[in-house]
Amino acid sequence: MDKTYQPERIEQAWYETWEEAGHFRPSGEGDPFTIVIPPPNVTGSLHMGHAFQDTIMDTLVRYRRMQGRNTLWQVGTDHAGIATQMVVERRLAAEGTSRHELGREKFLEKVWEWKAESGGTITRQLRRMGASVDWSRERFTMDESLSRAVREVFVRLHQEGLIYRGKRLVNWDPALHTAISDLEVENREEQGHLWHFRYPLSDGSGHLVVATTRPETMLGDTAVAVHPDDPRYKDLVGQSIRLPLTDRDIPIIADDYVDPDFGSGCVKITPAHDFNDYEMGKRHDLPMINILTDDAHLNDEVPAAYRGLERFEARKKVVDDLDALGLLEKVADHTLQVPRGDRSGVVIEPYLTDQWFVAVEALAKPSIEAVENGDIRFVPKNYENMYFSWMRDLEDWCISRQLWWGHRIPAWYDDDGNIYVGRDEAEVRAEHDLGDRPLRQDEDVLDTWFSSALWTFSTLGWPEQTEDLKTFHPTDVLVTGFDIIFFWVARMIMMTLKFTDQVPFKTVYVHGLVRDAEGQKMSKSKGNVLDPLDLIDGIQLEDLVDKRTRGLMQPQKEKQIAKRTRKEFPDGINAYGTDALRFTFLSLASTGRDIKWDMGRIEGYRNFCNKIWNAARYVLMNTEGQDCGLDPNGGEVSLSLADRWITSALQRAEREVSEALDQFRFDVASQAAYEFIWNEYCDWYLELSKPVLYSDDYSEAEKRGTRRTLVRVLEAILRLAHPFMPFITEEIWQKVAPLAGKGTGDDAASGTIMRQPYPAADDARIDEAAEQDIEWIKAVITAIRNIRGEMRIPPGKALDVYLHNGKDSDRARLDANHNFLCRLARLEAITWLSPEDSAPASATGLVGDMEILVPMAGLIDKNAEIERLGKEIDKLRKEVARGDAKLRNPNFVDKAPDAVVAKEREKLDDYRSQQARLEEQLEKIKYL
Repeated sequence: MDKTYQPERIEQAWYETWEEAGHFRPSGEGDPFTIVIPPPNVTGSLHMGHAFQDTIMDTLVRYRRMQGRNTLWQVGTDHAGIATQMVVERRLAAEGTSRHELGREKFLEKVWEWKAESGGTITRQLRRMGASVDWSRERFTMDESLSRAVREVFVRLHQEGLIYRGKRLVNWDPALHTAISDLEVENREEQGHLWHFRYPLSDGSGHLVVATTRPETMLGDTAVAVHPDDPRYKDLVGQSIRLPLTDRDIPIIADDYVDPDFGSGCVKITPAHDFNDYEMGKRHDLPMINILTDDAHLNDEVPAAYRGLERFEARKKVVDDLDALGLLEKVADHTLQVPRGDRSGVVIEPYLTDQWFVAVEALAKPSIEAVENGDIRFVPKNYENMYFSWMRDLEDWCISRQLWWGHRIPAWYDDDGNIYVGRDEAEVRAEHDLGDRPLRQDEDVLDTWFSSALWTFSTLGWPEQTEDLKTFHPTDVLVTGFDIIFFWVARMIMMTLKFTDQVPFKTVYVHGLVRDAEGQKMSKSKGNVLDPLDLIDGIQLEDLVDKRTRGLMQPQKEKQIAKRTRKEFPDGINAYGTDALRFTFLSLASTGRDIKWDMGRIEGYRNFCNKIWNAARYVLMNTEGQDCGLDPNGGEVSLSLADRWITSALQRAEREVSEALDQFRFDVASQAAYEFIWNEYCDWYLELSKPVLYSDDYSEAEKRGTRRTLVRVLEAILRLAHPFMPFITEEIWQKVAPLAGKGTGDDAASGTIMRQPYPAADDARIDEAAEQDIEWIKAVITAIRNIRGEMRIPPGKALDVYLHNGKDSDRARLDANHNFLCRLARLEAITWLSPEDSAPASATGLVGDMEILVPMAGLIDKNAEIERLGKEIDKLRKEVARGDAKLRNPNFVDKAPDAVVAKEREKLDDYRSQQARLEEQLEKIKYL
């Protein structure tokens, strides 16, 4: 093995080896275990959320594969309709052309060209994360086999009346000229205005005041609503308003939706341009007047003076004209949630338009029952409530998009406006006996969520009843974020139950978001984004600054982000490797909670990798070329107390890790593995092995037993940690496995750790007596080490130690383990004192009732140490006083960010704790 751990030298090489050898493919043996990857956008690149999610999935897959399951991790990407079309349209614009100039067919050729050139970025990055997906089965939502499934589902749902075309209100992006889903709308808090207008009563007897944040929409008002119990307006219900700037009278209606305490208690109703008004319009059978064009200009439904005006230009003119008529009562500043397209950034309009919809009510009922009866469970369970809440209040699903890239809707129109739905045009003509009648296919494509809703079964060959479908469906676990429970998870459940009579998955594991160290959502505009590949490979400071500020086009924001980055990462980002990154994610994966990213953790887990590497080097140096007791016909093997203890402790660690993984407690599993590997094996057992290996006081049988235990436990540790840290464990396992009698067969599986059995605890190997004895030894050694540290005694200084007030069991353990204690605690001598013996002036530690005495004579200069401690305590007192004064200052506490105040409190607590420890130490020395 190399002297130092260098992840860049092993990680990509091992991944290529695994992939080429086909180790990620199902074995064909054991019970099936299936996960489908939530298909990332083909336009995308790996972000922290992907890396976190993929780490969780790969950990589960590797764990189940090692348990002998017939494991499939199905991989694929989504065509990402809007995102991909925008990328290619920007490229065309840079070339001086557009999709409209090219035409649909040529434009789609350009999209496929782009996909071939650069659409594989994220799949390459998945490999960097160690994702053990079956690449031989890679799917793309626009593959012909998946497109066939999409057409089949559309036709069948249409035949049952569950897909229909109708005019309804949708989210409309005026820049992209398409309907979009709620997930593609970002509601941003922005400062605006609330305009109060007077609407005259038609009979001239007075007026009502209405308030609105969108004055231009008043040209499409079809009613004014009040609460039915509002005494101010009860007598006006049923009368009418003369709508200003128009020649129309509109009714005054009563509806429970109106909040009588907001504004004047009167609400203008514009059913074609507001989702709440739309529902009220349906309840009261109001006209729905659409006043906008596709690009958000005012259309011919408004008075001539406003036709053709852009919506915000029209807003200004409406306000000015109403003011001129004396109908503007007041304008107030107002904070509001503005819906913006996540791709275009423009304000989204509620827009009444013809679209294709799925009638979801009939699909929702069995989908709710599947979760209620336990066929599908959510982890954490509280997300079931979120699922039920949405499923029990469903709106029909708008599935059409006014794009060119995507699954084109399989519907055709004749010149009379008749609509025919079929799998292709030939089927439509034959089924409806249309002969040569001219037909044109619908220009729209399907929402990308429509094709991804079929993901678990379309990727396995449906509508054909393939062997893969029979074997691997339903899948076992879906790993996903809470933000797409509605858009993807629920729709997969509905579609899969409908077309396979099976649930798509048995468990939905919902993870949180990865946030920055201050708990803020990572975003480019905040300049706090971390690229997982930068954490793996490292990045220089100025390259990181350039990456975070590139493309912002706002000099002031660029300066702020550059300053923040230089402060946060003054030396850039070190290369930590994939294994350290993965282990960090898992250690933070508390069930369902958002993650606060912690650079200190990844630094610590990089050190953990070093620890494992150095432990392996120690083991190999002491076992390679040596008799490790594996030959059944060889010499006798005798196990020391330490050998029996570490073997016993291994069983407990194996059980704890497996039980935690079974319960999706990745934080608990990783912590259990860490504690055993670092504390028990590396810190204690390796040290306990040295007296046996290096001392003549032990027989060859005992040395043989320790060598065997060293390699066998290390080999088990590597298998235990492999799902978390695949690369370093494979690299070391290749060296250790032959010494432990593993991986020496002729089959391909024997040549890789990922096909080895996952460790399973054996209760017969638990030795409680050995555990108790070692805990006693550890406690004694730790007490002596603590005294050394507190009294600043050099580590290499051999000590005389006395044990006082001990029990017979303590005396027996001392006699049996004298060598261990002297070697590991660096002792000159250790003496048992009878109860009547007097002890010299000593620093004292306790193990139960037994006193551990370290005489101080000749070890420290008492007066010099008292003086040193006094100075240290004085410094800490000043820091405590400064911090306390700062936190008592309301100017600081009230104005500083919460994170800054919290950090100051944490520092103060730390200073107080240090002061208390040093004062306690000072008192001990005074009485020596």
